[in-house]
Amino acid sequence: MATISRATRIRNPAVFLCDIQERFRTGIYEFSKLVSTSEKLLKAAQTLDIPVYVTTQNRARLGDTVSELQPYLSHSNVQANIDKTLFSMITPEIAALLPAFSSSSFPLDAIIVGIETHICVTQTTLDLLARGHRVYLLVDGVSSMNPEERAVALSRLRDAGAIVTSSESIIFEMLGDAKRSEFKAISNLVKECKEETTAALEVFAKI
Repeated sequence: MATISRATRIRNPAVFLCDIQERFRTGIYEFSKLVSTSEKLLKAAQTLDIPVYVTTQNRARLGDTVSELQPYLSHSNVQANIDKTLFSMITPEIAALLPAFSSSSFPLDAIIVGIETHICVTQTTLDLLARGHRVYLLVDGVSSMNPEERAVALSRLRDAGAIVTSSESIIFEMLGDAKRSEFKAISNLVKECKEETTAALEVFAKI
């Protein structure tokens, strides 16, 4: 088992979009706000050419990734879009695509959004940490059917070594420098999503 590397400054980011599927629209706590945060993150990842890994859980029964996010799943930065039965996103297919972590390379900075916080998100986080990668959980981008499960899961995952942060914080950290050519696009994205971000934080940040 790899040594867990505590998350600090992001150096090698990748986005993990976990099971945001059609069948969950009516059951997941504040699902629409979860989707808006995920859409903002995918737009930023596309602009910054950040790798994205996508999963669905039993797609035939639970539906595909929601329609709002589909336009961002065909871009070249999407490394995988697979269906799974494992609860963790770290299936053999995705594990084979992840960069190997060694003493001479940076661990992956895995940024996770999706559902459910206490099941698939938790098991994905623990698997990534066990491999020596670093994990950032977006407080405004993860949810469960029972909202109380979020706080329990996020507390456990903090103890395990993950960092709980917000979407706006992580987007600007991925950008890193206002001198970059992508700064204007990212700044405009954050401004355009201001109301949705505020609404998501009002319900999700109470943990």
